[in-house]
Amino acid sequence: MPVALPGFTRTEFTYQGRTRTVYRAGSGPAVIVLAELPGITPRVTDFAERLVALGCTAVMPHLFGTPGKAPSGARFARSIAQVCVSREFTLFAQRRNAPITDWLRALARSEHGACGGPGVGVVGMCFTGGFALAMMADEAVLAPVLSQPSLPFGLSHAAKSALGIDEPTLERVKERCAAQNLCVLGLRFSGDKVSPPERFERLRKELGEHFVAVEIDSSPGNEHDIGVGTKAHSVLTEQLVDVPGHPTHDALQQVLEHLRTRLL
Repeated sequence: MPVALPGFTRTEFTYQGRTRTVYRAGSGPAVIVLAELPGITPRVTDFAERLVALGCTAVMPHLFGTPGKAPSGARFARSIAQVCVSREFTLFAQRRNAPITDWLRALARSEHGACGGPGVGVVGMCFTGGFALAMMADEAVLAPVLSQPSLPFGLSHAAKSALGIDEPTLERVKERCAAQNLCVLGLRFSGDKVSPPERFERLRKELGEHFVAVEIDSSPGNEHDIGVGTKAHSVLTEQLVDVPGHPTHDALQQVLEHLRTRLL
């Protein structure tokens, strides 16, 4: 059952008969934060609070897990089990939109109407990373961020390079990028097998100059002053080292600047 989060107002949003809890804080144009597995962890809320400080309304829909709880193996396993049985998520579909994106697009439109501004930002992380791309089919979304997008899962080259959206949606995204000079920002660690390099190569191929990739070296023996492990995955949350000059700090600042430029 969803719980209260300090500093955030708990609301609900309903679309096509599906009601979900949404946590909101701040004022200004909306940025929808799509949490990674296992859910809205303290590090995810820390990121949302940075958006509030930027001058935006942070909007966090509760999609899975228990909000406010730190990640653990058990919570991760429960969240995986939850999304595996849900018909709203697609873990392996290479050319099909996850049904949850319809609800998320409706949320984006609602938040744009409520918060104003030129449009809405979306930050997807890991399991939800690709949802930000699918949401670009809606005019409300102006500033998408794909942080370590991991869906669809799979070991084949086709799966690793897939974007998890259907062809009409991809064409719509490409049209909007060209017509409105939109930018899709992507983040990943270089050695991250969950968010494979083939996916970023596909994004470069499809979107060209409208895709900006930030890939942080996580190879063995990398030269960062504060080490980045070879299994690093979560750029904006669990592996964030908030020290000026560190590549994860620089990536965070690039995300904030991307949102500020497009929305503020």
